[in-house]
Amino acid sequence: MARGSSTRPTSRDVAQAAGVSQAAVSLVLGDKWRGRVSEATAERVREAARDLGYRPNLAARNLRLGRTRTVLLVVPALTTEFFAGVYTGAARVAADHGFGVVLYPSPEGIGPARDPFASAQAALDGVIASSMAADALTAIRGDQLPLVMLDSDPEGSLGAATVNLDITDGTRQVTQHLLDLGHRHFLHLAADVPSWTFDVRARELTRRIGAVPGASLRTAPAPISIEGALAATETALRHARPHPTAIICDDDKLAAGAYKALRRLGLRVPDDVSVTGMDDLGLATAIDPELTTVRLDAELFGEHGMRALLAVLEGRTPQEGDIPVELVVRGSTAPPKAS
Repeated sequence: MARGSSTRPTSRDVAQAAGVSQAAVSLVLGDKWRGRVSEATAERVREAARDLGYRPNLAARNLRLGRTRTVLLVVPALTTEFFAGVYTGAARVAADHGFGVVLYPSPEGIGPARDPFASAQAALDGVIASSMAADALTAIRGDQLPLVMLDSDPEGSLGAATVNLDITDGTRQVTQHLLDLGHRHFLHLAADVPSWTFDVRARELTRRIGAVPGASLRTAPAPISIEGALAATETALRHARPHPTAIICDDDKLAAGAYKALRRLGLRVPDDVSVTGMDDLGLATAIDPELTTVRLDAELFGEHGMRALLAVLEGRTPQEGDIPVELVVRGSTAPPKAS
């Protein structure tokens, strides 16, 4: 069939284009091919389906399966691009398996929320939720559905599975970078959000800096906003003794607020104070000097979350292991000035 034809392509067309049987097409597009056809064959079928613009008849398929093939992604209010990336990754994997993803930002970032469905249990097959928006799950009864938690304690999560970025290693990388530069007095600009991921960062910072003789760590909680970070940084720096030579921020937006506070106080980055972030948002290269930060691959995070939920729905064990993260060193960090 020529691309651009007005006739809707069928599974038979996909089978012919891929050089396989219709049964193989059904297995691959239904994500039941593992152990039955090879990875190379599965990829050939998916490529043929994409090239032809093939879309399965989901209405008929859902009647057979007794599923809606719809997943809810619950995230904090979309105040940064990070969770947009999580959605993009989850939706990409979902589309390859005939699922749709509904994005549900929890009001005010955290806290109770109204059920957006007449019955979530009837409308959804499963839920992927950030631990930063976990309170919303109760209101929508998402904890009664197959559930995968993102950035959540593997030992005490609500979900059937957890998917985490290696935040402990990210914190280790950024702390070691600053220690290697010679910094010993630190301010932790901590996200004022009750979440496991931020608890992990605080504990790892305390542990690593506490193990260095003569090092000090002061913590200043701040809402994840530039103005909130500005106020928290100004207050902390006016009262901190000894004066910190490096500010470690839980988020790139907090780092931007720290930049503004330092300029108001007549201090320069990194000449007087080094600053680091976490996430590697677009903001990290928009500020001057560009921000040293830990790159968290949001799209990969979303992909892993969706794959874990598919595994739960099919009775398989999701892939284990945290997603690696990477320190990106830019112009905001330098050795401290001599006293």
